[in-house]
Amino acid sequence: MGTLDGKVALVAGATRGAGRGIAVELGAAGAHVFVTGRTTRSHRSEYDRDETIEETAELVEAAGGRATAVQVDHLETDQVADLVARIDRDAGRLDVLVNDIWGGENLVDWDTPVWEHDLAKGLRLLRLAVDTHLVTSHHALPLLIRRPGGLVVEMTDGTTEYNAATYRLSAFYDLAKWSVIRLAWAQGHELAPHGATAVALTPGWMRSEMMLEHYGVTEDTWHEVMDRPHVEPHPDPRHFGISETTRFVGRAVAALAADPDRARWNQASLSSGQLAQEYGFTDLDGSRPDAWRYLVEVQDKGLTPNPEAYR
Repeated sequence: MGTLDGKVALVAGATRGAGRGIAVELGAAGAHVFVTGRTTRSHRSEYDRDETIEETAELVEAAGGRATAVQVDHLETDQVADLVARIDRDAGRLDVLVNDIWGGENLVDWDTPVWEHDLAKGLRLLRLAVDTHLVTSHHALPLLIRRPGGLVVEMTDGTTEYNAATYRLSAFYDLAKWSVIRLAWAQGHELAPHGATAVALTPGWMRSEMMLEHYGVTEDTWHEVMDRPHVEPHPDPRHFGISETTRFVGRAVAALAADPDRARWNQASLSSGQLAQEYGFTDLDGSRPDAWRYLVEVQDKGLTPNPEAYR
């Protein structure tokens, strides 16, 4: 019996990346997972990538879970309302909401000041990163708070401590990721009287489909990146040894959802590596990469790469 048997989860933004890994691990733990996104086998979003929500659902089921794929644009309030009505009709409850909608990688002009950044792209990025989460929570939380014990996970990039002290390579990107952390804090305040919990959660350096493609490797060959020569001003490729699979943060969400004392984390900013130490889960290779501690203690200080010491 899985630790989440009988539970119902919505992973909003589950087409690829962290959302896909989270959906798979929630399903493997026994939850019925509703997976949403804009790209299906018959329709591509502006990302114009191959991954689809149907594939995510199939991966959930291959892991032993139950999945329902629903095409949703989370900026369209009527579509989100219809989604929640369907969850209520088909499952009668919602125990876990994961707000993982993003879609902004192709909109960021990295290392570009706000006055030179394409304004339309920057504002679109903020809508995709923040408005989608607000729209989804607005419609989904009334169903989640029907029963005490619900969990909301706001997916972001970086912890409160790290983002407060670090410029995240673009004013628009910086604001987007910081806003989601604050949104989790605010929702935690509003949910606590209903016995529900909200947290912000960040993966580490994640080997998403897009990241593997960027480096020209696969999950089976990713170690090859570390053998490449270091070219300034880019990070030393040996730092890639701290990277993690999308399933690692998925196990973090599953562990949180299964913890009867998860309310102790309410309003917290958490990382996959931190929760691995707390709950004892590992990545698929049996390691526990602690990427954010590594970034602070090694990479950002320009020290010699030693990721194995942080796994």
